[in-house]
Amino acid sequence: MPTNYFVHESSYVDDGAEIGEGTKIWHFSHVMGGAKIGRRCNLGQNVLIAPRVVIGDNVKIQNNVSVYEGVVLEDDVFCGPSMVFTNVANPRSHVIRKHEYRTTRIRRGATLGANCTVVCGREVGEYAFVGAGAVVTRDVRPYSLATGVPARHAGWFCACGVRLPLGPEEAGRATCPECGAGYRSDGGQLTPEERSR
Repeated sequence: MPTNYFVHESSYVDDGAEIGEGTKIWHFSHVMGGAKIGRRCNLGQNVLIAPRVVIGDNVKIQNNVSVYEGVVLEDDVFCGPSMVFTNVANPRSHVIRKHEYRTTRIRRGATLGANCTVVCGREVGEYAFVGAGAVVTRDVRPYSLATGVPARHAGWFCACGVRLPLGPEEAGRATCPECGAGYRSDGGQLTPEERSR
């Protein structure tokens, strides 16, 4: 049966998986039944998408990423190479805890850097940027830069992906040096300004 998405011949898509138009699934990947993947997504090599995972449109998942049950990726999320999701807080091989899966939500436009880990039950805010190798153990604010182990708020990012010239807890206004978008900070939250037409 013809499809409107691409699956490499070395990959598997199980019955019951929903995949949007224009999505590409590359080498040695597996999409399990019950997973929902939006339009124009790109799944790199050796990617696993578990049952009941929900992925929005235009999501990029780089090589060696497993997206486990309980994870929701909204539109325009970027998952860097070999980054890690979990879905149980206290796993044991000999104890079944499937009823304890915790929801992890990655909001629209967020970036998860290479080799970072997002511990289950957390939310990464819209357009946030989690640095390479960081370990997210608490929620990440929208537009926030989170780095380190454990990840801590280290600055602010524009929706276009450029770091803003504003300190982590500094109140005031910032303009993106790349796209010119304006933002205001109250010291704990960043809010985009409406652009004049």
